[in-house]
Amino acid sequence: MGIIDSLNETSNKAIDVGEVYYKKTQEYYRLKVFQQLTMTTGMLLKMAVIGGLAFLALIFITVAGVVFLANVLESMVGACLIAGALFVVLLVLAYIFRGQIDNMLVRKLSDKFFN
Repeated sequence: MGIIDSLNETSNKAIDVGEVYYKKTQEYYRLKVFQQLTMTTGMLLKMAVIGGLAFLALIFITVAGVVFLANVLESMVGACLIAGALFVVLLVLAYIFRGQIDNMLVRKLSDKFFN
């Protein structure tokens, strides 16, 4: 009977170790999901705040630049056309380099997500 009792005790220990491992793994993944959610939410919030403020600054700078250019050129229409053309050039550049922007974004996010 000693062998059966020994096997029973060993299997009970293995079951206990397996349960502890399962609970710790479950706890780890809950913490990892929480970390990823908070990092993502924080990143989105920062992007919204910084992006919103940058957009407002861009609007004010554009309006001031158009007014100044209109005074220099003595033509509000010409100043608006020049400002619009500048934004179209920036749009085309962003479209041309969209692949590099995607690669940079994936690289930055993968560092945060997988580490």
